[in-house]
Amino acid sequence: MNTSQHSAQISKGLWLGLLAIVIFSLTLPMTRLAVGSADAPQMSGIFIAMGRAVVAAMLSAVFLLVTRAPLPQRQDWWPLAVTAGGVVFGFPLLTSIAMRYVEAVHASVIVGVLPLATAAVGALLHRQRPSAGFWGCAILGSSLVVAFAMLRSGNGAGGLSIHAADLLLIAACLCAAVGYGYGARLSQRMQAEHVICWALLISLPLSLPLTFFSWPTAPLQASAWWGFGYVAVFSMWLGFFAWYRGLALGGTVRVSQVQLVQPFLSMLFAVPLLGERLDAVTVGFGLAVITTVFIGKKMPVNAAAPRVAT
Repeated sequence: MNTSQHSAQISKGLWLGLLAIVIFSLTLPMTRLAVGSADAPQMSGIFIAMGRAVVAAMLSAVFLLVTRAPLPQRQDWWPLAVTAGGVVFGFPLLTSIAMRYVEAVHASVIVGVLPLATAAVGALLHRQRPSAGFWGCAILGSSLVVAFAMLRSGNGAGGLSIHAADLLLIAACLCAAVGYGYGARLSQRMQAEHVICWALLISLPLSLPLTFFSWPTAPLQASAWWGFGYVAVFSMWLGFFAWYRGLALGGTVRVSQVQLVQPFLSMLFAVPLLGERLDAVTVGFGLAVITTVFIGKKMPVNAAAPRVAT
């Protein structure tokens, strides 16, 4: 592959990554709609996380049959299980539980640490060597969103207040980073769309009974079902089609930095959907983070040098 083709591939990967992030940026606001608040609860976090996985698994089964997808190879089953643990169980379950207790704007900035975690996992798995400038931009961008989270947490509380849900959100980021990293590696030898489909299907023995066990018994608002439908079809399924394809084309370390804009897109969506407030401070931090993404994607990311036998 010549330099021009390589650049075009990276560019395509970045655009697909951005499309996925736009889809994913609605996940937290829609989850908040589905789960409700502590004062007005709707669906349980377990039902949202497992139910969305079951719906997406059903769609995946149809897709795999229609496309006549081959069975994964023997060595792919373990990475698929790790991927499922991160993006089918870990991230959806932890965020769904947390979202009942924090607003989408607050949760969005906590999840802003995800790009750095994804880049670290990607560099480890794919033996990539990001430049110091690349890591500097990643750290700066992540520091900005963490600083924003701390600033917002302290508003009206006379100081910094730490929500118990914040720990769940941070743990969710670690789960997603591992799932993204392993899924991206699988996408280099499997069709990207098949990765999430197989991860969802192998999760059914656990996700299906948990869905029935947690099925809501009380009447729910229509908005809760709309939120659930979105996270099931788009967040849990279609978004990953673009995401894993983008990671495979552009490289996990580089494309993962597009996630830095996700917290601020989520905030923008939370304003009309949830009636949450967006002010000048939020916009300022958003622009600063987007700037680090623009600079960071210009920094070199190289493959590790092959080992020489001695």
